Amino acid sequence: MASETKTILVSGSSRGIGRGIALTLAGRGYNVAVNYAGNRDAAEETLELCRSASAAAGHKGRFEAFQGDISSTESRQQLLSNVLKTFGDIHGLINNAGVAPRERRDILEMTEDSFDRLIGTNLKGSFYLSQEVSKYWLSLPSSTRGFRSLVFITSVSSEMVSVNRGEYCMAKAGLSMASQLFARRLADENIGVYEIRPGIILTDMTGAVKDKYDALIADGFVPQKRWGVPEDLGRAAAALVSGDFTYSTGSVIHVDGALHIPAL
Repeated sequence: MASETKTILVSGSSRGIGRGIALTLAGRGYNVAVNYAGNRDAAEETLELCRSASAAAGHKGRFEAFQGDISSTESRQQLLSNVLKTFGDIHGLINNAGVAPRERRDILEMTEDSFDRLIGTNLKGSFYLSQEVSKYWLSLPSSTRGFRSLVFITSVSSEMVSVNRGEYCMAKAGLSMASQLFARRLADENIGVYEIRPGIILTDMTGAVKDKYDALIADGFVPQKRWGVPEDLGRAAAALVSGDFTYSTGSVIHVDGALHIPAL
C-alpha cells in the first residue's frame, strides 16, 4: 500500500457485512468512515472493533462514525460533506447499505410501500451516493488523483429468484447493472468499479431464516457446505480497493461458496 493512508467510506457498516468489511480494512491499514442510519450504539461498537483490529495489526488507522440515510438526497450529500471535512479525501466507496423486506410476501401480495423502501435504499441510495462520490473524484486533477475504487455489494439475488421477496431481488439486479454502468463510464478515469456478489452470509439479516438455510447448506445447496461470514466479504473488498486490480474494472466477484455455478 502507498505511504498515504487511504480513506474508505463503507455505507451501512455498523453491523453485518458492512462491519466485517470495515474490520478487515482496519486491519489492513486503511482509515474507515463508518456509516450508520440509526443505531449509534452499533456504530460505536464497530469503531472500537476497528481500533482493536488496526492496533493488533500494527497500524494506526483513523475511524469515525457518520450518520446518514442514503435513501435521502439531503442525508447523502451531508454524509459525503462530513466525511470529506473529517478526512480530507475519500479514496474508495463501498456501497453496502441495504435493507430487507420487513415482511416476506409473495409478489402477488407485495406492497408498494415495501417496494419503494427497498428500491429507495438498496438501489436509488447507492446509485446516487456513487454519483456524488464519482463527481467529486472527477473534480480532482487527474494527474494527482491516483487510483480510486467504487465497489457495489449486491447479492446472488441479482440473478436467483425468490418470489417471496421480489423487491429485494429487483433492487439487487438493478444494482448489478449500476455497477456495469459506472464501470463503463469511468473506465478511462483510473477509477476501478467492481461488484461483489455475496451468497448466503451469516448476519442479523439472515437470522430469521437461519434454520432454513442450515438445512439447505447441510444438504449441499452451497457446494462449499458452509455459511459465508462477513469477513469473507471483507477480504474481497480489501483486495479490490488496494489497487491491485486496476485492469479488471467491471468485474463481478462471487463470494458464495460456488452457489452461482449451475449444475445438474
